[in-house]
Amino acid sequence: MAKFYFYYSTMNAGKSTTLLQSSYNYRERGMNPLVLTPQLDNRFGEGKVASRIGIKAEAVTFTQNDNLLDRIAAAHRTAPLHCVLVDEAQFLTRQQVRQLSDVVDDLGIPVLAYGLRTDFQGNLFEGSQNLLAWADSLTEIKTICHCGRKATMVLRLGEDGKPVRDGAQVKIGGNETYQSVCRRHFKEGIATRQTDQLPFKD
Repeated sequence: MAKFYFYYSTMNAGKSTTLLQSSYNYRERGMNPLVLTPQLDNRFGEGKVASRIGIKAEAVTFTQNDNLLDRIAAAHRTAPLHCVLVDEAQFLTRQQVRQLSDVVDDLGIPVLAYGLRTDFQGNLFEGSQNLLAWADSLTEIKTICHCGRKATMVLRLGEDGKPVRDGAQVKIGGNETYQSVCRRHFKEGIATRQTDQLPFKD
């Protein structure tokens, strides 16, 4: 029976690497996965999913206006799909999350969505909020803060390298713009190690 999976994390935890590995595993077994990525995230070129360790794959882009059930159903009629993999799933709309659940329930195709849970202000993204509510399976992909604790939050950095607390929720960027940190250092606004202690002493 097909299921709806949500793999969530902070920045740079390996979400795209895990997605690409899953896609490779399906193809290696002669199956046909469909990789989707939001059009607005074009850091590596439009229609590309890439990881920090250098692997990448072609993907089909979508916008927030697209009906994902219709698009996936059309692709499925052309060449039967065995899995749908969604990168940067935090950018999905509420309706698109519902459409992906219909892909699972009505078309019988597993959907694996990978995305951030919260933004740089500690608020849930629309896509992530609804994935947490609608997915059958929730899995955290873990990474660590500069202090050695588990990173659960994301700091956005300004041009001066200092954390910023205000601004639009969506701003595409990489390590120069975002740092994953633990809750303590998110609240304190500390993006890099300040001492030689690892981890920090309480």
